[in-house]
Amino acid sequence: MNKVILLLGGNIGDRSKYIGDSISDISKLGNISARSSIYESEAWGFESENNFLNQAIELETIIGALDLLKELQKIENNLGRKRHGNVYTSRKIDIDILFYNTEIITTQDLIIPHPRMHKRLFTLKCVMDIIPNYVHPVLKMSIIELEKECNDTVKVWKYIND
Repeated sequence: MNKVILLLGGNIGDRSKYIGDSISDISKLGNISARSSIYESEAWGFESENNFLNQAIELETIIGALDLLKELQKIENNLGRKRHGNVYTSRKIDIDILFYNTEIITTQDLIIPHPRMHKRLFTLKCVMDIIPNYVHPVLKMSIIELEKECNDTVKVWKYIND
């Protein structure tokens, strides 16, 4: 069984609903064994009036990494995700594969561990909730250490659904 850490996020429309809908669809791909709190943050890498909601989940699945990527992209597309090349933009839902077991995967379509996760406080806060002592297979630092070293100044806080 493969243990996969995914990060779900979006900043358009009913953000909580898109995260919930994506979790419902992802649960058909395996067992969701852990979930972080939901965090709200300012946009990272571009300007947006809309804050993001993000949540990390741990998925146990028999699906291989590249096939999982295809399945997750189908879920994003079904939920209305519009892609704009490699440009950061607002979106209804984004599902990133952060870790796939302890594997290091580098293909044209997929890089695992996620190459920018250690630079993003919103990602690290979510992952801290579920695997704080996990050691990044490339950087050889725990999630706790990565969060302490992170220089990201984007504001991140636990989401309170009002």
